[in-house]
This record gives sequence, structure tokens and C-alpha cells, in this order.
Amino acid sequence: MQEEIQYNKAMDKTILISPTADWLSQVCVRHLEEADLLALEWDGKYAHFRRVYAEAFQRMLHGLANHWVADHAEVGVIGQAFIQLTCDRPELADGFRRAYLYSFRILPAYRNGGVGSLMLKTIEADLRKREYDYLTLNVAKDNQDAMRLYRRRGYRVVAHEPGFWSYPDELGIWHMMEEPGWRMEKKL
Repeated sequence: MQEEIQYNKAMDKTILISPTADWLSQVCVRHLEEADLLALEWDGKYAHFRRVYAEAFQRMLHGLANHWVADHAEVGVIGQAFIQLTCDRPELADGFRRAYLYSFRILPAYRNGGVGSLMLKTIEADLRKREYDYLTLNVAKDNQDAMRLYRRRGYRVVAHEPGFWSYPDELGIWHMMEEPGWRMEKKL
């Protein structure tokens, strides 16, 4: 029997029904809510991104982004994915044809169980509904598990990314990062 995706518009939830993975049927992919921000810190592991998450949430409230979480009925938030609809790099997100996926994480205990695929299916369907043509993302060159997921979902490498970026931590101290990666994209 094939997996079936059901979307409940009234609840703004997408649920994957799968006879082989009953636990996955308890996962819904929904829009990020302000009450979810603390859960994104994963028991302190990502507390240094507290300001980043708060600013991302504000961009979503202003219509510049669309952020998602995977919420398990018994566990809570087990995954996240942020979508920029527009940014200062139009090759990533231009506000009408191309959107950019970032900060895509699944809790380690729930990886390789279909949550990432469910989130991507939901995000892609939402972007198609909004009439976007492409979803772009950057993936670290050494993240082979993520590369496999993206390739299975139809993404292809289109460019090298030097991976320079910066962020303010929870104390307001700026950090410069270098994470070389691949830019990948998918025609929706």
C-alpha cells in the first residue's frame, strides 16, 4: 500500500498516512508558532540561535518568510524548516519565482523515518500553491545523508557555495561562519 498525504485545510496540517510507520501518522507539519520558538533550541543545543529564530518568526509575520515545524503528537516539535520568500540574493529567493530553504533539521532520533520527506512534500506543495517555480537550498558538502534526501526528492546541484554567513547569538555577539556547500534547486 502506498503512502497517502492528507491535508486538512481547516487545521493547516499535513499528515502522512503510512501502514508501515504508524508513528509517522502522529506527525503533522504545520506553520511555526511563537510558542514553538523555545522548542527549536532542542534542549539548549541551539540556544545560540535564539535571536535568529525570533527574527525569522518576525519575517514570517511580515510575509517575507514561511516557516514550518514537524510536530509529533506525543513528543512535540521534532523538525524545523525555514523558507525565505525573498532575500538580498535573488538567485536564492526573489519573492515571486524562487524561494530558499534553510535551517532544515530533524531531531537525530527521528531521522531516516520519513519526517524530512514529509516536510519537503508539504513545503513544496505550499510553494506550488503560491505559484513559485523553484525551491533552492544550500547543503554542506560533507552532509551525505541530506544530499541523498534532496536527490531522492528531485533536487540537483547547480553551484558551489562558499558558505560564509554570520549571526548574533543569544547574547548579541556576532559569529562569522564558513560552511562550504552545494547550492541545490528543484523545479516545482
